[in-house]
Amino acid sequence: MNHHGNHDTTLDTLAGNWRIFQLRRGHRFSTDDLLTAWAAVRATPQARRLLDLGAGIGSVGLLALWRLPTEAHLTMVEVQAVSHALACRTVLSNGLAARVSLHLRDLRSWPGGEYDMVTGSPPYLPSTRGVRPRHTQKAAARFELHGDVFDYCSAAARSLGGSGVFCFSHRADDPRPEQAIARAGLRLISRQPVYFRATLPPRVALFTCAWQGERMPVPPLVVRDRDGHWTAEYLAIRAAMGASTAFLQWAITAS
Repeated sequence: MNHHGNHDTTLDTLAGNWRIFQLRRGHRFSTDDLLTAWAAVRATPQARRLLDLGAGIGSVGLLALWRLPTEAHLTMVEVQAVSHALACRTVLSNGLAARVSLHLRDLRSWPGGEYDMVTGSPPYLPSTRGVRPRHTQKAAARFELHGDVFDYCSAAARSLGGSGVFCFSHRADDPRPEQAIARAGLRLISRQPVYFRATLPPRVALFTCAWQGERMPVPPLVVRDRDGHWTAEYLAIRAAMGASTAFLQWAITAS
């Protein structure tokens, strides 16, 4: 990790030689973001028009963009000014201004479009549940302060082209994602549970949906095995999504 600028912001490796600005004590990109981007690219490897809803600091959309052909263009929609500003800095510092459009606005009022790929990481918790972090950026990332999974699916449906695909992550034990997909008129193509450790219940699931297509069975994804070591499958995903050789060597050694 490289620290950059003031003491509140870090500049960290995202994918390949791309770096991302994050608040040291704010919302930071996670494995959920990496896996959401990976699932989206897996579903639409030749996508050209990308949309990331509730883009935050830009991690999901940029990870997908990094993996796709260079002519792909990403549109980000984010309501929080602090996250939007960080994403703008990240885009400029990586020389991506021609490939990324950033919009500071609420996804619930997003007019839509004709995108090949739509991604999102809806907050997992209703605003009435749990203890809300004092940090407003963290709170909005975890709690449904600016829309829930129904709002994300509705915005995605407004934005999907005829053969487009919408991928998002959500809590594995929440019944609402499948309800939201159906309400938006979309079809669930796959639902992949993610086991962050083989001995624990799946915490999140990756949802892939589209206007048409049959649901396909997908095996669960296990991040760490019963002994706590990263699995070969997860390390392969990290490698495909731009993790450094040094990280992968360290991870294999540590396992």
